[in-house]
Amino acid sequence: MASTTASGGSEYDLLNKLAPNLDRHMIFPLLEFSASQLVDEDGQVRDEAKARQITQAKFALTKRTNMTDYVANLYCELEGLDEAPAEYTERKKQVFSQLEKYEQQTAKITELLERDDVVNALRSDKVANLEFLKREHDVTIDMVNALFDLGNLQYSCGNYGDATETLYRFRVLSTDNDKVAYATWGRLACEILTMSWDSALEEVQKVREVIDSKLSQNPLAQLQHRTSLIHWALFPLFNYDKAREPILDLFFNAGYINTIQANCPWILRYLAVAVITNRTKAKNMGVQQKQMKDIVRIVKQEAYEYQDPITRFVHALCIDFDFEEAQQQLVLAEEVLRGDFFLLNHADEFVDSARHLIFESYCKIHARISLTDLSARLGLNAEAAEKWIVNLIRDTRLDAKIDYKEGTVVMNHPPTSVYQQVIEKTKGGFFRTQVLTSAVGGRS
Repeated sequence: MASTTASGGSEYDLLNKLAPNLDRHMIFPLLEFSASQLVDEDGQVRDEAKARQITQAKFALTKRTNMTDYVANLYCELEGLDEAPAEYTERKKQVFSQLEKYEQQTAKITELLERDDVVNALRSDKVANLEFLKREHDVTIDMVNALFDLGNLQYSCGNYGDATETLYRFRVLSTDNDKVAYATWGRLACEILTMSWDSALEEVQKVREVIDSKLSQNPLAQLQHRTSLIHWALFPLFNYDKAREPILDLFFNAGYINTIQANCPWILRYLAVAVITNRTKAKNMGVQQKQMKDIVRIVKQEAYEYQDPITRFVHALCIDFDFEEAQQQLVLAEEVLRGDFFLLNHADEFVDSARHLIFESYCKIHARISLTDLSARLGLNAEAAEKWIVNLIRDTRLDAKIDYKEGTVVMNHPPTSVYQQVIEKTKGGFFRTQVLTSAVGGRS
């Protein structure tokens, strides 16, 4: 896979980093996106060799699934055949036969779980539920396990909607904790692939609970599972606005931010974009500001490990206060975002939010700013910059005005009262005193 998944050869393409942490079915959309990046506006493929590599990657992924028709079509495309070999037809028959077998084995339990009287009789105690179903309806544990096998097969065939229902039924009844954990991951994958984002968010939380509780005594497995969950959570994070804050809360949790720094620092690209574009959407601006400070701190810490134009923009603006470098990196960052599967639809939003950050930072240290200079900082021509600033002043009620005669933006920085300065200087002093007192008392 490593040699065939690069999209367009971009040095900032992360597909080779992301793919090992995703289920094979989740990689298909990324490969489709990579293929689309090779097509010109007139429909011509720019690089036939790269396009073939991507098709080979798709085939390598799908040949171990039960999506027999799709695999056969890919094989014909690669080999230049009009008709697939007989082995694919035979394999399709075997898959249908296996599906029919599992459906027969689960028919009774499926019918029971669709009856209101049976469902109403079930309780939160799975052992008691199994006893009830065995006593009243002759349900066996083999029937329950057959639900797990059917759900897996449905998923492997690409029937994600059926698979999520089957795995849900299994999870309701099974007392096998390992299989229940697998079913939870399976349901999360199904909800992502069917773009059922509300349900996907619920499954993210369930998977998190499994990782935190079941793997607490196995740090390596916990690290690996958290790494996978972080990558899977990128799908709802950038496709569903309501997922933004809960997923960011997850990522900034101590265990997960440590995982990002230790095992997948490239996630900083997505974390930075999510936080910067969330500045106008966040319900709690205090939390958003703290996340921004955390991002700046982590970008600085991990600069030796991972950099791209997005993280370098953050570094240049918020650490080095180098406005020229920040603008240069913003131009590169926009190009990177437009070539990223998860970030393409957020490129314009990121650029606009980044310009807000540049403007805010620049205004903090200047009382009068040349429109010509500011337009260069924002990467806009003079007319566009003027319109952008006028809209910003109007929408945010910024205490500033444009002096058209002088061609400047005049900032009003009201002096901070001496009382407010004292409050700011002493803020947190009492808490720090308590901490120091406790520390000294503990040592004595």
